[in-house]
Amino acid sequence: MVPQVARQRRFDIHLTDGGGRLEAAWVGPPPEESPTLVLLHEGLGCVDLWRDVPQRMAAATGYGVLVYSRLGYGRSDPCALPRPIRFMHDEGLIVLPLVLRAAGIREHILVGHSDGGSIALIHAGRVPGPGLKGVVTLAAHVFCEDLTCRSIEDARQRYLEGDLKSRLAVYHGDNTDCAFWGWNDVWLHPEFKRWNIEEFLPTITVPVLAIQGEADPYGTTAQVDAIRRQTGGPVTVAMVPDCGHAPHLEKKALVTAAVADFVATLHAVRGSLASR
Repeated sequence: MVPQVARQRRFDIHLTDGGGRLEAAWVGPPPEESPTLVLLHEGLGCVDLWRDVPQRMAAATGYGVLVYSRLGYGRSDPCALPRPIRFMHDEGLIVLPLVLRAAGIREHILVGHSDGGSIALIHAGRVPGPGLKGVVTLAAHVFCEDLTCRSIEDARQRYLEGDLKSRLAVYHGDNTDCAFWGWNDVWLHPEFKRWNIEEFLPTITVPVLAIQGEADPYGTTAQVDAIRRQTGGPVTVAMVPDCGHAPHLEKKALVTAAVADFVATLHAVRGSLASR
């Protein structure tokens, strides 16, 4: 059972210069009272597809939790298609700083799933604000693998011929086609084979927790191995047995505990430095 925390508060984030409106939700204490976990969703995700993860993480850590849907997802404004090959670069370098500023985020940890994990790594390696204290990745990608493309091609067939479209429509509504094709088309574009964000890893200096399911159909252990070898700051890798691409949903208790331990370690390190 999840301990009781403040109910989820819904609001909108308006990006500057006419960038559009993002749906967002908040759980737990505000940024002036506590650090914040900022959750970045996967390529087909949105606020509601995190399910009860924000509540669980807020209860386990005592942190506030901010979650938002990127343009073209959930109840956010739609976006133009096709997405550019560098769309995750744009999200990490341009959009995420705007979101953090608009939401008044101070000390924070980025928690990114799949594409969201890649966005977190790009941001941490190039434009981290002074409040960034750590990064948690859940099945993040740092380069494109054949396995990933095969699974994304399978998702295309399930969208066209199966029930995937109707299941996604529950969460994305009018954005369903935008969300799916914006993700699927760019990942299967021939030029995306060369997509790679390893250049951002050496300049990440905050601690990183990299979590991946051992049976992830969208990525091999080569992804977390690259994060472990190349990241400039300390990295902890957690491989989750009997788990696919969504460890935070498939192994909720284990992942929630791992994130809580990571947060506690950061507190301990900060406290040790402050006492010197």
